[in-house]
Amino acid sequence: MALALVGTGAVGVGGHDAVADAEPFTLSAAATHQATLSAEQTSADTARISSERAGANAQRAALSAKAQAAAKAKAEAVAKARVAAAEKAARAKKRASLIAGAQADPRSAARELMSDYGFSGASQWNCLNLLWEGESGWNFKATNSSSGAYGIPQSLPASKMASAGADYRTNPATQIKWGLDYIKQSYGTPCGAWDFWNNRFPHWY
Repeated sequence: MALALVGTGAVGVGGHDAVADAEPFTLSAAATHQATLSAEQTSADTARISSERAGANAQRAALSAKAQAAAKAKAEAVAKARVAAAEKAARAKKRASLIAGAQADPRSAARELMSDYGFSGASQWNCLNLLWEGESGWNFKATNSSSGAYGIPQSLPASKMASAGADYRTNPATQIKWGLDYIKQSYGTPCGAWDFWNNRFPHWY
């Protein structure tokens, strides 16, 4: 009898284990739903962080590009200003040299000064050159023996040129300035004065 019981017990235990092994492990619906939500949240967080990082990077890139563009524009403006200043200084130096050398080259001084009175262009220069060539030969000491007209523009009387400078008798630049102003006030342009001069015999303007 004892042997039978032992055998039966052995058989009983083995049968129970077989039933247990046959039952599959399954999650409840609530657990599955929670796992799904957790995965979706993780994915959403990852996407959000990635988007925020991309946005921050784009913003930094835009700010950097803007700063670089501003720095480039500033550097170009500084360089342009330096070039302009150098050109202006060179023109001023050339102008001063031409005016200072008016005794040796009064024509170049006159051409440089013309723009101060609104005269420009080759035609106006040609008229002025012919006018004063006819009046004085561009000689700042030229004196009309009969009338007393004096200097390159043949001012009559000579003392009128004092309004342009006290050195009017010895400084061609002073004479030229006075003559250009006289032409502007009386005839408008050198060509206007030249036309008038050509229509008078003897010539005068």
